[in-house]
Amino acid sequence: MNRLLLCSMAIVFTTTVAGAATFQEDFATDPLARGWRVFGDRDLFHWNPTSQNLEVTWDSSQTNSYFQFLPGTIVARDDDFSFGLDLRLDDIAAGVNPSKPSTFELAFGLQNLVNAQGTNFLRSTGTASANLVELDFFPDTGFGPTVSPAVWSTNSLLNYNGPEDFTIMDLPVGVPMRITLSYTASNQTLSTTITTNGVSIGAVHDVRLSPSFTDFRVGTFAIESYSDAGQDPRYGGSLLAHGVVDNVVLTVPPNPVKDLNGGINHGVWQVQFVSRSNWVYTLERTMDFQTWTAASGAAPGNGGGLVLEDTNSPAARAFYRVRAERP
Repeated sequence: MNRLLLCSMAIVFTTTVAGAATFQEDFATDPLARGWRVFGDRDLFHWNPTSQNLEVTWDSSQTNSYFQFLPGTIVARDDDFSFGLDLRLDDIAAGVNPSKPSTFELAFGLQNLVNAQGTNFLRSTGTASANLVELDFFPDTGFGPTVSPAVWSTNSLLNYNGPEDFTIMDLPVGVPMRITLSYTASNQTLSTTITTNGVSIGAVHDVRLSPSFTDFRVGTFAIESYSDAGQDPRYGGSLLAHGVVDNVVLTVPPNPVKDLNGGINHGVWQVQFVSRSNWVYTLERTMDFQTWTAASGAAPGNGGGLVLEDTNSPAARAFYRVRAERP
């Protein structure tokens, strides 16, 4: 299962509309002071306080490195969600390593924190990158530049319907672009738009989940600089690119625990909150913040109010939290 642990202070989103939570980031102030974090090489990401944007280097010669934000939920194929940003590429080149002369991807999107930060997560192999929904751009090294909205399953398999999943299209250098990916659960389709000054630079093929695709679990938004390590040396690719990211917008289903309240009821500690369907909830307690134990049985969410009670023997002093799991 994929887990979130929520206490009485839940993550706050900037906007809540139509049952969804929308997070917006304009980089007006230091993002690392407001929930963003860096995994891997910190030198690849630089907040510019004067321009109020994020300067990014995608360098496949380095370790997997991400500029990440956790919105406080986990999404799967039965959820609607979207993410987008402004991107200006200052330069981009593939095949920069003579021993890896093929193309390699520039990427951003949604990932699974545990998978993506694992030592065995190798995006370059095509077989060791579980749980991704992202935009990949492969610069031209002889076969045409390619825009590829990609979905990877929990068992590290790429969703694939055929060549129509990819779009032969180049991304302009030195021109601000707005790139948005929107996934609709009702038709299992990921749609992508790329515009400059509100005008499309070309149609990007929609990507529909194939009949054989299983599912994904993603809960972290990231600007992703992937390592090119682990490739088959016959087909090795590499990438070096520099650009600027701004105005990130992420819309996801609401936090799985809303309106959380707790207190003693007839001598028993009890919590009440609004749950979500397709989640499982357990009340946990601790005496020392070192060890947490289950204080209730696991209860499925119902999309409405849910009550969990401590079924253990009363304690003189205890602290509680709700564990929310996405099966």
